[in-house]
Amino acid sequence: MANESNTEKKGNKPGSNLTGEPKPRINIYWVYALIALAFIGIQFFSSRQQTIDITWKRFEQEMLKNQDVEKIIVVNKEKAEVFIKPDRIGLDRYKDIRKGTNKTNIPGPHYVLLIGSVDRFDERLEAAQKDLPDENKVSPLYENRRDLVGELIGWLLPVILLVVIWIFLFRRFNKGMAGGSGNIFNVGKSKATLFDKESKVKINFNDVAGLEEAKVEIKEIVDFLKNPKKYTELGGKIPKGVLLIGPPGTGKTLLAKAVAGEAHVPFFSLTGSDFVEMFVGVGASRVRDLFAQSKVKAPCIVFIDEIDAIGRARGRNLNIGANDERENTLNQLLSEMDGFGDNSGVIVMAATNRVDILDRALLRAGRFDRQIHVELPDLNERRDIFKVHIKPLKLDPTIDLDFLARQTPGFSGADIANVCNEAALIAARREKKEVGRQDFLDAVDRIVAGLEKKNKIISRHEKRTIAYHEAGHATASWFLKYANPLVKVTIVPRGRALGAAWYLPEERQITTTEQLFDDICVGLSGRAAEEMEFGHISTGALNDLERVTKQAYAMVSYFGMSKKIGHLSFYDSTGQSDYFFAKPYSNKTAETIDEEVHLLIDKAYERAKKLLKDNKDGWKKLAEKLLETEVIFKEDLELIFGKRPFDDEEPETDEKKKKRVKKQDAPVEPAGLFTAPPVEKQEQPQAVKNTEEEEKNE
Repeated sequence: MANESNTEKKGNKPGSNLTGEPKPRINIYWVYALIALAFIGIQFFSSRQQTIDITWKRFEQEMLKNQDVEKIIVVNKEKAEVFIKPDRIGLDRYKDIRKGTNKTNIPGPHYVLLIGSVDRFDERLEAAQKDLPDENKVSPLYENRRDLVGELIGWLLPVILLVVIWIFLFRRFNKGMAGGSGNIFNVGKSKATLFDKESKVKINFNDVAGLEEAKVEIKEIVDFLKNPKKYTELGGKIPKGVLLIGPPGTGKTLLAKAVAGEAHVPFFSLTGSDFVEMFVGVGASRVRDLFAQSKVKAPCIVFIDEIDAIGRARGRNLNIGANDERENTLNQLLSEMDGFGDNSGVIVMAATNRVDILDRALLRAGRFDRQIHVELPDLNERRDIFKVHIKPLKLDPTIDLDFLARQTPGFSGADIANVCNEAALIAARREKKEVGRQDFLDAVDRIVAGLEKKNKIISRHEKRTIAYHEAGHATASWFLKYANPLVKVTIVPRGRALGAAWYLPEERQITTTEQLFDDICVGLSGRAAEEMEFGHISTGALNDLERVTKQAYAMVSYFGMSKKIGHLSFYDSTGQSDYFFAKPYSNKTAETIDEEVHLLIDKAYERAKKLLKDNKDGWKKLAEKLLETEVIFKEDLELIFGKRPFDDEEPETDEKKKKRVKKQDAPVEPAGLFTAPPVEKQEQPQAVKNTEEEEKNE
């Protein structure tokens, strides 16, 4: 499935920028720079003087007494311009005027003298010439001058600099903050990307593997847009909203892209976070602008990805006033979808994996009329997804897609894509020319529990403890009726786990008390094995204890499986945080819940110890084999314990086998990992729950 480039998405042409606008031939900043340089040059050359500043002493002793001064002009009562007689410029004492030349026709003024005050200058000038004849005395002339060019530049240059800085900062600001046309005044405009006849999406329904049930409902929406009369003639109305619900990685956004490619109608695409901005009222303004544009393009589709960014339930924030902007955006969206305005021909599609936190008003009829659940793929759908993702790979001809699909129960489409990529990387690491079956198996293990670390330093005693711990899990799962079937047990470190046991859980729609109790017994069997063999316990059972505790509390406080608590449930299924501010039970009830959980776990722990004691020889033999081979499979357990006692209760026919294979789509769950306390939290793939454990603290 090819991803569209930004240029293709926006319909850009060569020589255009990311917004679709043509690039200017001349950068505007060069124009600003040239204007600034021109003004500076004018100022420089206009203010450049051929005059030389002198002191009163030189003026009096060299020029006045020698009668070299032709005239004196006092300018603006600030300075005196001194003109030397042409026949005197050739003297050696005036070399600073000639500057190395012998010219004597250099026009003045030649020198400039700062006079202070006019009265004081006149007195000193008269005193300096009192001994000279009257005909040789020089009388000053007075002038008032205005430098128009200099004054103009003095006023304009700061203004020009401020304008340039203002434009530069606003351009930077617009690029980072504003949407639409890149103008700060258009910050309230919609940031949706429009796909129409000029910029088409190349993905269609043929590129979407699996999701057959979801595609049936989506195709009906596309057909309505293409042939509306087919439905309106019967009195039907176009749905106003379609909400895609499902776990991450199942293909919700990909399905929306396929709708854009199939519908051949204008398609507006954006995410919930595109409505959020630092300015008050921007979100609601963008919603209004989005629907205003869509009405013009109707019939059309508006797709909002991750709608939970703006669609959270209102009034649930502890910080009063902090939610106002998001709630205003949501209110505007609600009114646009089903208000007084007529949005006929505009279908709003949205996707989320957190439908439980969405506002109830958003999910009512008339807003999102259709809620399409995009579930994890089953066996056949996983095979179809593998067909799509192995196309670019160089495969071994013996690869069986059915085998790969069976090895990845509970994997989403994104997980399967990751498996194919990891398999190719593993094959390349092994210097292979083709991707083989073992590469895919190793890729599945890599994603489920991490990369093998065979060189990790583990002491002999620790390795023995890990082996007995994992053998305890395997033994308990073998002899408990409702335990999940074992796939593989290993004591080879993977990721941050020191050991792991893989199980293939059967997908259940409901779970009984006996099934949950057997799961708790399997989880505690590793800790029980340590205590029975070594007389002490370790930190390696952390993950087991965490899952067992959560499961026990769920049985008591959620599922009503405790006699003392009775048929009560304190679970909030609405997702509206109804129990957020206070517990829905008293402190006495909380103590009773704690007591019941302790009794339940203690009972399961004693049962696990008894089971290991009754099968002590086989359990220890299994642990020693683990120490020898490091990995054991289901066949090894059959050699030690015999066939699992519960496998032959009901002979399986071909029909039952097909049904069982179809139902076994739960995640491969490496339960019972032997690990140490956590160092940091890590997110796991959606297809694998509670897979990784923390390493043992040295």
